[in-house]
Amino acid sequence: MTGAPVRTLLLWCPDWPVLAAEIADGVPATGPVAVLHANRVVACSAPARAAGVRRGLRRREAQGRCPTLTVVDHDPGRDARAFEPVVAAVEEVAAGVEVVRPGVCALAARGPARYLGGEEAAAERIIEQVAESCAVESQVGIADGVFAAGLAARTGQVVPPGGTPGFLAGLPVEAIGRPALADLLRRLGVRTLGEFAALPAGDVLARFGFDGALAHRLAAGHDHRPLAVRQPPVDLTVTAHHDEPLDRVDAAAFAARMLAERLHDRLAGHGLACTRLGIEAVTAHGQELHRVWRHDGLLTAAAIADRVRWQLDGWLSGSTGRAGARPPRPTAGIVRLRLVPDGLLAQGGLQPGLWGEAGEERDRAHRALSRVQGILGPEAVVTAVLGGGRSPADQTRLVPWGDERLPARPGPPPLPGVVEASPDAAGRAVTQPGGAGRGGPRRPGPVPPWPGRLPPPAPAVVLPVPLTATVHDVTGEPVLVSARLAVSAAPARLAVGGATPTEIVGWTGPWPVDERWWAPAEARRRARFQVCLADGAALLLAVEAGRWLVEAIYD
Repeated sequence: MTGAPVRTLLLWCPDWPVLAAEIADGVPATGPVAVLHANRVVACSAPARAAGVRRGLRRREAQGRCPTLTVVDHDPGRDARAFEPVVAAVEEVAAGVEVVRPGVCALAARGPARYLGGEEAAAERIIEQVAESCAVESQVGIADGVFAAGLAARTGQVVPPGGTPGFLAGLPVEAIGRPALADLLRRLGVRTLGEFAALPAGDVLARFGFDGALAHRLAAGHDHRPLAVRQPPVDLTVTAHHDEPLDRVDAAAFAARMLAERLHDRLAGHGLACTRLGIEAVTAHGQELHRVWRHDGLLTAAAIADRVRWQLDGWLSGSTGRAGARPPRPTAGIVRLRLVPDGLLAQGGLQPGLWGEAGEERDRAHRALSRVQGILGPEAVVTAVLGGGRSPADQTRLVPWGDERLPARPGPPPLPGVVEASPDAAGRAVTQPGGAGRGGPRRPGPVPPWPGRLPPPAPAVVLPVPLTATVHDVTGEPVLVSARLAVSAAPARLAVGGATPTEIVGWTGPWPVDERWWAPAEARRRARFQVCLADGAALLLAVEAGRWLVEAIYD
């Protein structure tokens, strides 16, 4: 922690979480946009700030100030992925870049300043490079140390060498980036970084602890660590150019095998293997084709070659899809083929099965399903993933074969014997054992209790579109459910659609669900019943807006 701080050039992209949402998800950053984490605003666009939205506001207050506000969930992974091209653009001009956080990167200013004609010229050149390569606006600050350079970037300043303490002295204590410490310093009468830096270091350590002592050094213009220069990622992609366009499956298969061996050798040379493979092709007419393949194990050379061959077969043959649909065949042969490895792991990063590698039956099934996907597309083969929710339809999500099996809503179904919350007849949350056969490995971390969830057992069939029904009492009058969940009479007969009414021999309910009442466009209020019919069928019914619906069927 000794020695003079290094002259640092720091590039800052304002409102980066908003720009990342525009780059990754197409959210227009020119309108009022707010990025929320834990129901509070962490970043917002300039139009949103003009409407009164500020960081730290709760969602409801932000939407109250700006009714047209577009809300985006905070995603650090998205921010980091979108920032990678910006860092790569900076590395084309200067080496030794450290990513401070998504939207901010820093490097030593000495090198770029020497070969670009000064610090101001280096700052202008890097800003132009980022704008031309990534179409992203940025600001650059230069000062002694990363902390001071970050504050200088807010206004695009170049602080002269040795002038960093004077530059920091006039800034408010809030610039230190520690709200609790800044509030305490304000109450003690310390209002600027210069006043804070003038305090004796020993007294600051005794009163505010190690973090306060670190902030004291930063306020005095001393960085606590050198730049952590990142190593640029190795380009592991392989590309093959073909003078003669590939328009036959056999020729494409031969090219695929050669390219797969090159990719596997390149990965092996770095001690890596991939679990996802991007296949890109360009035809002679400029048409671009792209597909990503996933695998639950390490992709070997043969596995890579198989997937490339299957994909080229699907593209070039135009095999018949579901319901007779035929995928569009490229208008010309393939002149460029590119393989992009993703999901990189160390060669020994995946553990084999208990008795060695996966069995032959499982491997054959995986190859067959992957082949179907290559011909018909990723959505042709799907598997169900169970998650959280109050109704059976909410708890199931169909995921393409090979994709990450993540539930649509947090909270996996309960394991056998696990106590969970479920509604009683009055709609109150009560506890009861979970049903057998509905479990899955419970992930660590907090799981929403989902009050109002249906009790086990789960229905065997969940209808994609609920069927309309009518329910009558013994006198033939329609059964009604009031807003206070009062049932007008005991259900006696049920008719689904135009079918003949069937006698109800048992029923339970109502179980109310009042979801998202704070969002009128998404609000939903209904009451659910379970009924047993004289023919042995058991159904899950729901009453919504005065209409009876059949949602699911029990075994």
